[in-house]
Amino acid sequence: MSLFLRLDLHPISKLFAAMLLGLAAIGPASAQTPYPSKPVRVVIPFGPGGFADITMRLVGQKLSERLGQQVVIENRPSAGGIIAGNVVTSAQPDGYTLFVMSSGIALSKALLKSMPFDPGTAFAPVSTLALFDLLLLVRADSPMHTVKDALALARTDPAKFNIATISPGSTQNVTAELFRATTGVAMTIVPHRTTPEVLTSLLRGDTQLAIDSYAALKSPIDLGTIRAIAASGDKRSPMQPKVPTLKEGGIDAVVVGWNALVAPAGTPKEVIALLNGHVRAVIESPDFKQRMFDLGGEPVASTPEELDTRLKADIDMWAAVVKKAGLEAH
Repeated sequence: MSLFLRLDLHPISKLFAAMLLGLAAIGPASAQTPYPSKPVRVVIPFGPGGFADITMRLVGQKLSERLGQQVVIENRPSAGGIIAGNVVTSAQPDGYTLFVMSSGIALSKALLKSMPFDPGTAFAPVSTLALFDLLLLVRADSPMHTVKDALALARTDPAKFNIATISPGSTQNVTAELFRATTGVAMTIVPHRTTPEVLTSLLRGDTQLAIDSYAALKSPIDLGTIRAIAASGDKRSPMQPKVPTLKEGGIDAVVVGWNALVAPAGTPKEVIALLNGHVRAVIESPDFKQRMFDLGGEPVASTPEELDTRLKADIDMWAAVVKKAGLEAH
């Protein structure tokens, strides 16, 4: 009998061999590839050029450097963010597909009769990105200089007074709905796929008023092609200090929008924690803060728990607003 066979028959040798075989079997299976090991996709429910898109592209560039992997931005404009959100909730919860959620999606539960997912439970929060006000904008040569001017003109023929916004369910679109319901003037709201389309319709005269962020339309505002007659926030914007709020114009409405980064529910907590740490570092960096302030936004990072609280509070708040305004779910 060979030495190998004699050793194999020895009880201690058999135990040792079994241990080696066991380690060999579980070693590769237990080894995990460190996150991230491939590009990370971020789905945005709006077209290019809007505030959410600009903000996420700035964050994405810095995030790519910190993660050591490319962050790929994918624009999927859709009413209420439903199509884009569904893409993300259907993806593997592994941290490689993320979603830019906006305050607009908190409105969807109140405005839509049915949704393919529950925005309060379908996502794992990562962090807020920024807060922003919205502007009520007119063409430079418009006779409207105040909200009262706009309402006076709208009352002459409400059916022909059009308000341009981006997609239904967006913060911009629902702000228009709230403006219409609060004033009691049956203006026509015209949704567009992207902010550039909103601008085109306003300049062409197809719409008389537009609602969007300063960041999204910074260039034509700064050039004087269009101008703001009111802002939606609870206080005047530092970037537009001469523009009164809706409340100052006698309209009992306040809208402060926000954008945030989330992942599909079930994404590992360690991945969420890693993303949160990197996103917070980006948002709290002096250069990013200055860029956001220049665009009229307020950079705000949060813990996942704080974002979850904000989302659920907004869902309840907007449900009450929609009910008060008499808006019907569709």
